[in-house]
Amino acid sequence: MKKASPKSHVVADITLAQVQFIEIDADQAGQRIDNFLMARLKRVPKSRVYNILRKGEVRVNKGRCKPDYKLLAGDIVRIPPVRLVEQAAPPQPSNVLTRKLEQAVLFENDGLLVINKPPGLAVHGGSGVSLGLIEVLRQMRPDARYLELVHRLDRDTSGCIMIAKKRSMLRHLQAALRNKGQSGVRKVYQALVIGAWPVDCRRVDAPLLKSEIGNGERIVKVNPAGKPSLTEFTVLQAYRDFTLIEARPITGRTHQIRVHAQYVGHSLVGDEKYGRDDINEDMQQLGIKRLFLHAAELGFYLPDQSVLTIVKAPLTPDLAEPLARLSAC
Repeated sequence: MKKASPKSHVVADITLAQVQFIEIDADQAGQRIDNFLMARLKRVPKSRVYNILRKGEVRVNKGRCKPDYKLLAGDIVRIPPVRLVEQAAPPQPSNVLTRKLEQAVLFENDGLLVINKPPGLAVHGGSGVSLGLIEVLRQMRPDARYLELVHRLDRDTSGCIMIAKKRSMLRHLQAALRNKGQSGVRKVYQALVIGAWPVDCRRVDAPLLKSEIGNGERIVKVNPAGKPSLTEFTVLQAYRDFTLIEARPITGRTHQIRVHAQYVGHSLVGDEKYGRDDINEDMQQLGIKRLFLHAAELGFYLPDQSVLTIVKAPLTPDLAEPLARLSAC
């Protein structure tokens, strides 16, 4: 996917000349005042935000407040005039990408958006990527007051991803992600692994340790010193020399499915970090040119609802079409 050119910015003599008075509603309540200000004053340097707090230029209900003050519904926040940083116009997503994302909406209500993320699109900008999924969605929906990622997918991983449209929904779903019980978020992935996956291998309970190996690159290994990590596996279809599996991560560690599959001895097809280069080259000839990992299903409870909401995303064509050419056992 074509990368957008990086953003540039210059300091300019632009000042918000008027004092702002903002009444905190129920959805904004509960967050720290410094985080609230940084989200609202995105073009103000972080140091300046803390400076106006320290000097008492920001007031809550006419009184001074500390950066860790948690806002309450009904609070009146006074924001003084501040110097902004002028930014160049952000890169614009292509018409092809915006149309693709418009067609990729799997679920939407007033608080939540679930997208079938296409492969090759990072979920957010950074590390040389100036335009990710969340930035594109914010441009596509300029009137949206709030859009934030609930969780993340690796750039090459396709499938279901949740974007909160309200802060209260973000809090609700992130709490559910931390809950490993019945009321937690159920994530289901599909992956193609090398070799015949043992049908009796239904759980991998192995601690994972994450480290950096230079240039910010992360590597994860099974290590007794790592964090507890559990993945459940089910065989979906056996092929000659490969197996299509379903993976359900109970914990949410970096690269968890990929490393647990490698630990069993059956790395994911297309995995350039934990897989086999010779097999990956052969599979490219078949048409599988990226990591064969797809977030196929999400199950979650919406606030004040007792029925599990299930959202599914079919395999993307770049995976489904080569898979159909494999010989089944």
